[in-house]
Amino acid sequence: MSLLLCAEERLMQCANCLIEHFPEQFVPTQNNTALFQQIQQDKDNLQSHIGKLGYGLCLSDFVFETMQKQPYFLLQCWENCPTFTDCDHYATNLQNILKEVETEEQLYRSLRQFRAREMAKLSLCQSLNLATVEEIFIRLSQLAESLIIAARDWLYDQTCKELGTPTDAQGNAQKLYILGMGKLGGFELNFSSDIDLIFTYPTNDGETQGGRRSIENSKFFTRLGQRLIRALDEYTADGFVYRTDMRLRPFGESGALALSFNAMEQYYQEQGRDWERYAMIKARILGADKRDANVQILQQLLRPFVYRRYIDFSVIQSLRDMKSKIAREIHRRGLIDNIKLGAGGIREIEFIVQVFQLIRGGREAILQQTSLLNLLPVLERLGLLNAEQKTNLHLAYLFLRRVENILQAINDKQTQTLPSTEKDRERLILATKNFTYFPIFTENEPKTTALIQYPIENWQQFLAVLHEHQQKVRSVFQSLIGEDTEEEEKNSTDDIWHDFLDADLSEQEIETLLQENQIDEQHFDEIIEKLIQFKLDLTRRSVGERGRHVLTQLVPMLFNQLFQYKNYLQLLPRMLKIVEKIVTRTTYLELLVENPQALTQLLKLCAKSKMIAEQVTKYPILLDELLDPNALLNPIDFHLYSSELHQYLRRLPSDDEEQIINGLRQFKQTTLLRVAAADILGALPVMKVSDHLTYLAESIIETVVNLAWQQVSLRFGIPEYLDKQQKGFLVIGYGKLGGIELGYKSDLDLVFLYDGNQTGQTIGGKKSIDSNQFYLKLAQKIISIFNMNTSAGILYNVDIRLRPAGDAGLLGCSLNAFENYQMNEAWTWEKQALVRSRVVYGDLALRERFDNIRQNVLSAPRDLLKLKQDIRDMREKMYQHLSKHQADKFNIKTDRGGITDIEFIAQYLVLAHAPANPTLTHWSDNVRIFDSMAESAVIPQETSEKLKKCYVNLRNQIHHLHLLGKDPIIETQKFHDERNFILDIWKNLLE
Repeated sequence: MSLLLCAEERLMQCANCLIEHFPEQFVPTQNNTALFQQIQQDKDNLQSHIGKLGYGLCLSDFVFETMQKQPYFLLQCWENCPTFTDCDHYATNLQNILKEVETEEQLYRSLRQFRAREMAKLSLCQSLNLATVEEIFIRLSQLAESLIIAARDWLYDQTCKELGTPTDAQGNAQKLYILGMGKLGGFELNFSSDIDLIFTYPTNDGETQGGRRSIENSKFFTRLGQRLIRALDEYTADGFVYRTDMRLRPFGESGALALSFNAMEQYYQEQGRDWERYAMIKARILGADKRDANVQILQQLLRPFVYRRYIDFSVIQSLRDMKSKIAREIHRRGLIDNIKLGAGGIREIEFIVQVFQLIRGGREAILQQTSLLNLLPVLERLGLLNAEQKTNLHLAYLFLRRVENILQAINDKQTQTLPSTEKDRERLILATKNFTYFPIFTENEPKTTALIQYPIENWQQFLAVLHEHQQKVRSVFQSLIGEDTEEEEKNSTDDIWHDFLDADLSEQEIETLLQENQIDEQHFDEIIEKLIQFKLDLTRRSVGERGRHVLTQLVPMLFNQLFQYKNYLQLLPRMLKIVEKIVTRTTYLELLVENPQALTQLLKLCAKSKMIAEQVTKYPILLDELLDPNALLNPIDFHLYSSELHQYLRRLPSDDEEQIINGLRQFKQTTLLRVAAADILGALPVMKVSDHLTYLAESIIETVVNLAWQQVSLRFGIPEYLDKQQKGFLVIGYGKLGGIELGYKSDLDLVFLYDGNQTGQTIGGKKSIDSNQFYLKLAQKIISIFNMNTSAGILYNVDIRLRPAGDAGLLGCSLNAFENYQMNEAWTWEKQALVRSRVVYGDLALRERFDNIRQNVLSAPRDLLKLKQDIRDMREKMYQHLSKHQADKFNIKTDRGGITDIEFIAQYLVLAHAPANPTLTHWSDNVRIFDSMAESAVIPQETSEKLKKCYVNLRNQIHHLHLLGKDPIIETQKFHDERNFILDIWKNLLE
């Protein structure tokens, strides 16, 4: 009854929608009485047009929402309820629609709306039993294929217009070929399936022609693939087309998005794993044209990998392992309500059929097809299934797929779990009590449909039918695949972690292992949860036989060492994430197993640095950098960073901004990790660490400025008064950059200055502008490069608030204006900031001008009483604003007696004593400021040394806290003497 009421309510809402949007067809009468009376009379009569539509609307929220969003489509369905003959000609209809599409935004909208309409039609046909189960998922697959190919072709033409047409060495145009995997490849797509795709193209020996510049085929097809994925996968106001999964491609997520035929062949010959053979069984070239020679080449290339020429019993053990994986997953996750993954579910039927394909497909060519239902009678003819088994699997598959499609059609969501709501259960009962299907037939028999009926009137009867099918599938599964083999003998009875990866290892047994490692019992629950999740994640990863074997060696080695560290609670998740990342890259697993010292080194680094662990997790290739002891203990001279970076970027095309920016980020990450590792291993003291981090930043600043200059000057030319080697531009580093004291998480405080002595227009570009405007655009471009977020992250956070007039000031300022501001308008705190400033990029002559301005400003006469008051006021303001004081905690940076107080002391000493001795302005770093104060007898040598020691020790603590991913906050009793000393100095000097 509830669904009938739902049908009436939805029909009423649809009628009102039509009255609103199409008043000429639905002329409003008094309350539209006639129309609504017709609805009430016909809503429960499936023979009537309105009754059919209402029935389909009540079974699917998705259909109802689609019609509300697309009133014209609703009008069509209201006038003529769709039949199965309306669910066809997808490619032609799409082609006609896309002829009018001019932008990607229009493409997105057209694809999504078309998909929603056609899916709604198929849902109606499914609900009304107008097509068989097989016909529905074949149409779903054809619809998906048409949408994918139409999107590919439209985007291919668009990308060719932008980048040129990819060609082979002979100049023949190349196209993107798409392998549809899984159910899409087998014409068995679910109603709301993800789609698994692999992109490939004929040859990498070629480049684009007809574009502004030529690029390699690999780059063209990668960009095309990225655009295609976005076109299908991105969620917009119109929804999405298909959730797109590319993880089945060679090397998975870490592999190239699109590979050439040769690269594909080489991968599958040398590195293809058994699970990839299993997956490739259903691979099908979407939109394949039999006249296309490349289609034949690609099919012939893949076939030997999947199908061996002999009866391939070598794969049996791998298949048994996969069977055990299914059993473990069922047991662990309790998948009693999952019709796909649970015992006797869809996946077991697929597994049965594909096992025979893998083992015998090389000898029996008739098994080399993708459709499961077509294969069942073949397996019977070959004597691999008996008639009863074939029939049981056939009927179970139809029933389970019917249930799956009804579930997914409700809300267009990928689910295989039985519903818990009465409304959705009633939908399943109505939709599965009877439906049409194609009985198994021979080639000589006509293909006719039959009606299958089940005694389903309530939920218990539905479950009884479901469980009967599942039990029959499970029986065939167990009898054909065989029982589990006996466990192999243990390699080492002494290794307590040897059995950790066994599926039947219980929580109680894990607890025993932790007890043997003398782990604190209060941490048991947290650790066990992490370990169980780790095991669960591994079961979802296709490791392969070789990888599994190596993993069973690595995990015991890892845990035996890991739980010896005092901070095992922090180290455990870091290492588990690294293992999860490299678990499908067997080479890395073997590296750690065959080089125990390498594993020990990695543990040591990750124990002391969360940052290193995160970077290795994100970029496993960094293992090569981190595991070379000589490279870690002997970092290159930081003065060589500029030339090193230059060499690093030479391999990249000079006109590809995106690649250069990615290269900058990768160079920074690699170098940062080397410095952090050298810091942890004791090869670098804290001051040297800051030197490395500072000069790394300077080398990157230099490259960014040059890149920005190249791009801005290409468009606008350069100021007419500049010589070829001049830029007339300075970058001033403030704060930790200016003080040569950068930390691992430091921002860059920058101010941009330019030579304002001369003015004029730019020359040599596409457009001439005023030179002042040129430098503003240069500054904007520099900031945008630093802030550009790529897959490798951003370069640095850049803070430009220290420029004259702060946020209200221009991004760039002339040297003359800067001097005038500093001498006449700057606040005391701005002069404090100037103490820690220096040129980090710029022409020599301008550097000297800035240094003179800085010295003149800092050594200008000032009222000492006012200076002290201003500094005290600023310190108090910062303390109130920045410090969240806790009685039992000490913020090393912002609390009293910490880093900020030392920095303020140094700044006060310079501003107070530079008027009498201008040479005191020379240094911008605190350590050398204190040295110069002692040399000039401003403070005693002993005081200088103690201030330096306090400063270095506090900074060292912050460095190591940052490596651990922690804030600079420690217990209040730490650094007690240092804090008291600093506060005494503060009182003596400033109070």
